[in-house]
Amino acid sequence: MKNKKMLGSLLLLFTAMIWGTAFAFQRAGRGAIEPFSFVAARMALSAAAVGIPAFFLSRCRAGRESSDPEQRREKRRATLLGGLCCGVFLGAASLFQQAGVFYTTAGKAGFITAMYMLLVPILELLLFRKRHGALVWGAVALGVAGLYLLCVTEGFSLARGDALVCVCALLFAGHILCCGHFAPRVDPLALSAIQFAAAALIAALAAAFFEQPTWAKLLSALWPILYCGLVSGGLGYTLQMIAQRHTDPAVASLLMSLESVFAVLAGALLLSERMSGREILGCALMFAAILLVQLPAAGKKRTE
Repeated sequence: MKNKKMLGSLLLLFTAMIWGTAFAFQRAGRGAIEPFSFVAARMALSAAAVGIPAFFLSRCRAGRESSDPEQRREKRRATLLGGLCCGVFLGAASLFQQAGVFYTTAGKAGFITAMYMLLVPILELLLFRKRHGALVWGAVALGVAGLYLLCVTEGFSLARGDALVCVCALLFAGHILCCGHFAPRVDPLALSAIQFAAAALIAALAAAFFEQPTWAKLLSALWPILYCGLVSGGLGYTLQMIAQRHTDPAVASLLMSLESVFAVLAGALLLSERMSGREILGCALMFAAILLVQLPAAGKKRTE
């Protein structure tokens, strides 16, 4: 059992590294292709990467499922509805994120995106009247302070790219709540494949209306698209699902939040990005808030 838990933790650490370094690849592709076209291409690849194994696994499980046709139809309807809802949030969040990455650094984009972990308890209170303890709200205050140091200029305004990624963080928080509602009721691989397909369709429509996608542009950004579509999307999600079978949820969420750290490291190593002392302090405060917000869940787990 200990070996399985250790393997799960290592896989989640690797997943965080994959997701964090994806910010550098997103910025690497910005000069070759417009943001909406980039998102459409990567989401289509993710849909294929997750959808193909999900299809074959569903065929293998078909004989073991309930023989009640109404129950099977209800599950299919829930999977389709959940995938579409999650896909709308994922597609919109990805569009804002990729547009923001065009105007800000990979490290800042990674840390601002991580604000979704702090926005979730706020949305739960506003939408579902779910209350949290003082520790959670302390983490929210710490995260806001870090966000201010990281993004807000002396003129008390957000830079264009930072503001776009802030909207992305809010949409990702909605995506987490949507997944939390549907994932326990349906096949998570099928849910993910549908959400990727829906996100790809939304991004493709946006690209068709606002951009001029061409095969030449897609080929010029081939490697960033392949990495973000197959590795960050397809492989990253699959590793997450495998790892969380053997990892405590509190530990899993903590490890996955390390993607923001890897985003900064990737920006420095791959893109030669540098951050000011003020921005580094903002990153430190935000990462401390991300760690702090995990403590209530961990404490609850220990006391059960």
